[in-house]
Amino acid sequence: MGTGISAADLEARLGDGTIVLDMRPAADYAAGHVRGAASARCGSMQQKQVIMAKIPRGTRLVLVDADGAAAAQNAAMMASMGHDARHLEGGMASWAGPTDAGGQDPLVSGGELWGSLGDDDVYLLDVREPEEFAAHRIGGAVNVPLARLFEEGACDSIPRGKKVVTICSHGNRSMIATFALARNGIGSSSLDGGMAGWSQVLVPRTVHDSGGTRVIQVEKVGKGCLSYVVARGGKAAVIDAVHPASEYAKIAKAEGLEITAVADTHCHADHVSASREVASAAGATLHMSAAEDYDMKCERIADGGSIPLADSELRAVHAPGHTPGSMAYVIGGLAFCGDTAFAGGVGRPDLHEDAAKAAGDLHDTLHGRLGGLDGATRLLPAHRAEGAEASPDGSYGTTVGELRSGALYGADRESFVRDVTASIPPKPPNHAMIVRFNRGSMPLNPAMIPDLEAGPNRCAVAAP
Repeated sequence: MGTGISAADLEARLGDGTIVLDMRPAADYAAGHVRGAASARCGSMQQKQVIMAKIPRGTRLVLVDADGAAAAQNAAMMASMGHDARHLEGGMASWAGPTDAGGQDPLVSGGELWGSLGDDDVYLLDVREPEEFAAHRIGGAVNVPLARLFEEGACDSIPRGKKVVTICSHGNRSMIATFALARNGIGSSSLDGGMAGWSQVLVPRTVHDSGGTRVIQVEKVGKGCLSYVVARGGKAAVIDAVHPASEYAKIAKAEGLEITAVADTHCHADHVSASREVASAAGATLHMSAAEDYDMKCERIADGGSIPLADSELRAVHAPGHTPGSMAYVIGGLAFCGDTAFAGGVGRPDLHEDAAKAAGDLHDTLHGRLGGLDGATRLLPAHRAEGAEASPDGSYGTTVGELRSGALYGADRESFVRDVTASIPPKPPNHAMIVRFNRGSMPLNPAMIPDLEAGPNRCAVAAP
């Protein structure tokens, strides 16, 4: 049996729960589409197949394109998968019924979403399962699992007149959610790439500009990673670079800087380092801790060593605890301390060696090499702790003085080890594989990065 449906029959179905999917380019959809239709452009055949498989069986679907040809093929494919799928005969060329124009873009990028967070007219609808939502989410989002959106009355609580953005893990369920919302008269956009794509958004902000040294903190907003462009005299050192690596060249160009040095504070376990790629692209020297094992070409920097930066230098301070080879890099009244210390917490000690031994080393670092710096020294970490609030300038960090006044700092060594090891959160997903990539022990396919880094930031142990 064919899948065609006439324009008259489709018009009679409008408003009865049928989902109309417009397969045309976004510009054509915006110029005019069947009233209540959702834009349904898939980026690949793989995505199309994933989306087809997730649409609830029994849902009535009508596909629309320009002339009916591609829609007929796709409707036949969906029908073969058990869907009640039809196509508009003759496509939009045959449609004389009610139309709408404009509407929200079907996709919103992570960068666009970041720019609109906090706007009163934006409503974030996360359609993942409750356990996924509980583990990691965008602040302010409301959770309604996808299957529920297809139930009668489920969309009644979703506000009309707001810019609804649907969210899932990779952008497939969220696109289906836009279909369910459209049949209820609610326009929406799907977060492109889902939470995996969100984890790749980088936001730079200047957090220090004094004494000839300027610091740009680069936040990976969906993951909580923090990296730095440290500028002086037209030269720049990049510390703890994250992907996408190309963003650092853009920052350097915008700021009129030449990247001459790149360094990691330690071998990261929760995200893929971009330091090799940044150094290679810039022709800069790559520096890695001499107290850690790496299978890559780099300059090994030991305690007391230095990284030249114009007329000054970044001094390396061995700061074991989070990892055995962790380094802090100090310039003026700033210390780039990796995952050793955060505002309200310290780095977890269990990802590279025995947790109790590493926790003891961490205690000694906090009370000695790091805690012994001047109290006004600003500690700039490689992550923001979960739930940490930004400073008035939007930055994340603490000072040595604030570190000394914290609850964990006041504990004796035995109590510190006990409290820290008892408070360690679950390990980051894929941490063992990420460590191998970051050591240079295995090749990396860049397309794997969003999935490897999926999930919350779990590098900090909060003060009890």
